Amino acid sequence: MHAAENLLFFTLMQLVLILLAARLGGSLALRLGQARVVGEIVVGLLLGPSLFGALAPDTFHYVFHSVSAAPVTIMSQIGLILLMFQIGLDFDFSHLKEKENSRAVLLVAALGLAAPFVLGLAVGHLSHDTLAPEVNPLGYSLFLATALSITAVPILGRIMMEFGLTRTPMGVITITSAAINDVVGWITLAAVTALTLSSFSLSGMLLNLGLLALYAAFCWWALRPLLRWMLARFASHSDNLPQSLMAILLAVIFLSAMSTYKMGIFAIFGGFILGVLLHDEPDFVAAWKAKISDFVTVFFLPIFFTYTGLRTNIGALDSWALWQWCLVILAAATLGKFGGCYLGARWAGRGASESRIIAVMMNTRALMELIVINVGYDLGVIPASVFTMLVIMAVVSTLVTAPALRLWLPKLKPELVQEAS
Repeated sequence: MHAAENLLFFTLMQLVLILLAARLGGSLALRLGQARVVGEIVVGLLLGPSLFGALAPDTFHYVFHSVSAAPVTIMSQIGLILLMFQIGLDFDFSHLKEKENSRAVLLVAALGLAAPFVLGLAVGHLSHDTLAPEVNPLGYSLFLATALSITAVPILGRIMMEFGLTRTPMGVITITSAAINDVVGWITLAAVTALTLSSFSLSGMLLNLGLLALYAAFCWWALRPLLRWMLARFASHSDNLPQSLMAILLAVIFLSAMSTYKMGIFAIFGGFILGVLLHDEPDFVAAWKAKISDFVTVFFLPIFFTYTGLRTNIGALDSWALWQWCLVILAAATLGKFGGCYLGARWAGRGASESRIIAVMMNTRALMELIVINVGYDLGVIPASVFTMLVIMAVVSTLVTAPALRLWLPKLKPELVQEAS
């Protein structure tokens, strides 16, 4: 009993620190014109060895290393599964059906994926012997390429709403391209994960992906009608989510996560698949957001950011050579995503100013990037130093979005107003 109470004491201490720091960081980010999640990500990093551990190592060790890290680790993973379920719920497939500006969407999405992926493969090949000599070169390069290709649709959507861009042609092109990026990105991540977990056996990877495809088909054709019947049976609406329905859904989400884990794919994909199944149930989505979403965002999300921060040690980049590689990765990510999307928009006939704005929005990575690199780190194909570099890249690419929009949008405003009308 004493050991259990001791574990509980330190876990509660960590949670108090994480939650209060996250709210403070989010509030400061809003005051600085950034999205709240940006502040929460930065605070999560500061609570790790990069700042807290460097300035007060004894206190840091007392808070985070006096007992096993298992409780925070498990909570972060449960929160991530629920977060992926919410991302699936928020996924708007209607963007993928937009015919207006379709040429621009296809070019921006294609070049915005291909350019950073190719550059990621190149950087992975060149840096492997220096940064990851003990890691399988194929797995390392593929994960690096996937990480550089990601766009964070949820964060991008919030930024676009704040700047009033959601109903403009430029906004439609951007969010639709980002949605395509997300679909292809998750498929790519699933494929790379399956390849890695099958010890880089092509047959093993195809087996894992085949099982995942069969599971997705089962969910869509068999489980989805059952879930929709259940939603109708319990009659959830925007201000009501019956407790029995909530309990059943949570159990189904966790069973789905367990299923994808057993297929050789990470558990988070199970949560995402379940969210996609119910994305077109507006009453349920509204009810989930009213009763559950805030708890996931306020409680679980900061735990995941801090969990990432505890794995990130900026001080470990203790040589100019490592910082040079960090700059190379940041430059490749920015050049690939920004440059590819800019060229795609220009090729489609959009103006230079508008193309620049589309490109900088597509360069937003934030949460999605952290999910990808945590998967790579857990699989052992991204070493600690590269993990830190990719975290820095995710933060920087997200931080620059809002200031760039404030700088460039006023120059476009007359054209934007005319086109939107």
